[in-house]
Amino acid sequence: MMFNKTYFGFTLFLLTIEILIGKYLHDNIIRPYGGDFLVVILVYCFVKSFLNKTALSTAFGVLLFAYAVEISQYFHIISWMGLIHSKMAALLLGTSFSWTDILCYTLGIGLVFTVEKTRATITYR
Repeated sequence: MMFNKTYFGFTLFLLTIEILIGKYLHDNIIRPYGGDFLVVILVYCFVKSFLNKTALSTAFGVLLFAYAVEISQYFHIISWMGLIHSKMAALLLGTSFSWTDILCYTLGIGLVFTVEKTRATITYR
């Protein structure tokens, strides 16, 4: 285990953007799609802040985690847990399944992997 200041800096930056989107944007594009696209990048950067794993394994793990959260929405896990009225649980776990969210998560991780692969290629030249 190690601490990576660069990834942590990106984590804080993306967290700030996510908070601003949630608080101030009430549009039909950035809030519903941009937030989902960015959240997997945020989680990726957070994980990479503390774990020195490969880009592929980290990206795959984050994507599986995002899918699991989305699938939990399909099965209304938040209701089963008795947390349906908890604003924090609803914010973190979500309340409704969407195939579009799955697509946004996939595209977000696709961008992460492309950037990491490009960065590694440039580094090793």
